[in-house]
Amino acid sequence: MGEMEQGAYVDSLLNLESLRKSLVRQEDTIIFSLIERSKYPINSRLYHESNAASPLHFFINESEAVQAKAGRYVSPEENAFFPDSLPHPMLPPPKHKPVLHPSGASININEKIFNHYLKTLIPLVAAKGADDGNYATTAASDLACLQALSRRIHFGKFVAEVKFRDSPQDYTPAILAKDREGLMALLTFESVEEAIKKRVEKKAMVFGQDVENQESGNFKVKPSLVSQLYGEWVIPLTKFVQVEYLLRRLD
Repeated sequence: MGEMEQGAYVDSLLNLESLRKSLVRQEDTIIFSLIERSKYPINSRLYHESNAASPLHFFINESEAVQAKAGRYVSPEENAFFPDSLPHPMLPPPKHKPVLHPSGASININEKIFNHYLKTLIPLVAAKGADDGNYATTAASDLACLQALSRRIHFGKFVAEVKFRDSPQDYTPAILAKDREGLMALLTFESVEEAIKKRVEKKAMVFGQDVENQESGNFKVKPSLVSQLYGEWVIPLTKFVQVEYLLRRLD
C-alpha cells in the first residue's frame, strides 16, 4: 500500500460520512450471511462441547489462524474471536498512522457476540428440521455471520473516535466523570436508529424474497427479524463499544 493509499485509508476511517456508507454496505453482508445460514437446521452437534471446546470453536480458531497468517488481523477493522492464539502474519503489516486511540483499540466484545449468536440468533434463523449432517458448511456460514456482525459492532470504535475528535467538549466532562449513562445519551439518536431498522427490514424483503413465487409472501429470513436483530442487539452493542472506547479516550 503506497503512501497516498495509506492516507486515503486512514482518512476514510476518520470521516463520519465514509463510516456511515461503510456501515450501510455492511448491512448487505450481514443480511446475506443470515440468508446463507438459514439454509441449514440448527445442527446442534456443532455446538456440543468436548474437552472444553465445541467443533465450531475449533473451526473458528483454525480459520482465524489461517486468516491471521494472511494478515487479516493487522487491520484495525478486524477483531478475532480467539485473539490470544493468533499466529504472526507472513507479510509485514502496512505502515499507516494509528487510527484509534491505543487504550480503546484493543476493545473486543466478541465473547458477547458469540454467546448471543448461539443462544438467541441461531434458533431464530436456522431452518426447521432435524440435523442434516452438513456440519462443515454450517460452520462456515456461522463464521461468516459472526465475522460480519463483529465487524459492524466494533466499527463503534471508529465512530466514537470521529465523534470525539469533532466535539471533544461535548464528551470530555462525561468521560472524566465516568458517566456511562451520560455518554450513552450523547450517542443515542432514536430517529437514526429507527431509520436503520426500517432500511434493513426493507433490504431483507428484497434480498430474501422467493423470486419464483413472489406472491407467496415467503422470505428466506423474516424481515422483521432483521429489524429486531438491529434494534435489540446490533445497535445497542455498537453503542456499548462506543461508550467503552470513549471511557478510555483520555487515558
